[in-house]
Amino acid sequence: MSKVAIIMGSKSDLPVMQDAIDILKDFDIDIEVDIVSAHRTPEKLFDYSKNAHTRGIQVIIAGAGGAAHLPGMVASLSPLPIIGVPVKSSNSIDGWDSVLSILQMPGGVPVATVALNGAKNAGILAAQIIGSSDPNVLHKIIAYKEGLKAKVYDSAKDL
Repeated sequence: MSKVAIIMGSKSDLPVMQDAIDILKDFDIDIEVDIVSAHRTPEKLFDYSKNAHTRGIQVIIAGAGGAAHLPGMVASLSPLPIIGVPVKSSNSIDGWDSVLSILQMPGGVPVATVALNGAKNAGILAAQIIGSSDPNVLHKIIAYKEGLKAKVYDSAKDL
C-alpha cells in the first residue's frame, strides 16, 4: 500500500513535484502519484480526499500553481496531514499567489506549506511524519541528515 500520495493540479506541475517523488523513493516509501484538479475535476478531488486514508495513505503532498486551491481543498475534506507545494506556474504572479493561497488557510484547516517549488522539502517532511511511527524510515531520515552534515564539513575543508 502507498503511504504518501503526491498529487498535483496538472501535468505541468510534474517537473517540480518530481523532487518529492525522488526523495520518497530514496527513503523506500511507497507512493502514488496522480493529477487531481481542484477546478477541472472537483468530483475526483472530493472522492480522492475523502477516501485516501481508507487506502492506507498517511500523508498527502499537494502541489498547485496559480490560485492553488488544491492543497486547501484536500485539507478541508481529508483527516490526513496535507503538505502544500506552491508551484510557480505560467499563469502565476511570480509564485506569490500560489504561496499565499496555500499558506493562508483558515483556523481548523491546516496545510503545512513548503517554499515555492519546494517539493523536495515536502517529501522530506512527509518522510519525517511517516518516520515518527516507522523505525526503518526514521533511521533513513537520521542517515540522510548525517549525510547533509558531512557535506557541510567536507565543503569547509575545501576552503
